[in-house]
Amino acid sequence: MIKVKDNSKKISQISNNTKTAPPPSFIKLAMRNMVRKGGQSLTHLGLTAFGFVGFILVLAWIGRPHMP
Repeated sequence: MIKVKDNSKKISQISNNTKTAPPPSFIKLAMRNMVRKGGQSLTHLGLTAFGFVGFILVLAWIGRPHMP
């Protein structure tokens, strides 16, 4: 007589325990996009930094104290 193991319970337990991978976070997508388009990202970062420093300098120039 041959014994047959019932693996259907184990298979159903394994399939219930496996979960689908969650979708990647926005940070991971942004990092992947930055690596893919490295030159464009660095150009935009440079323009943003230049614009911010320029904005701060203009504010400092407008708000400087006027000494007689």
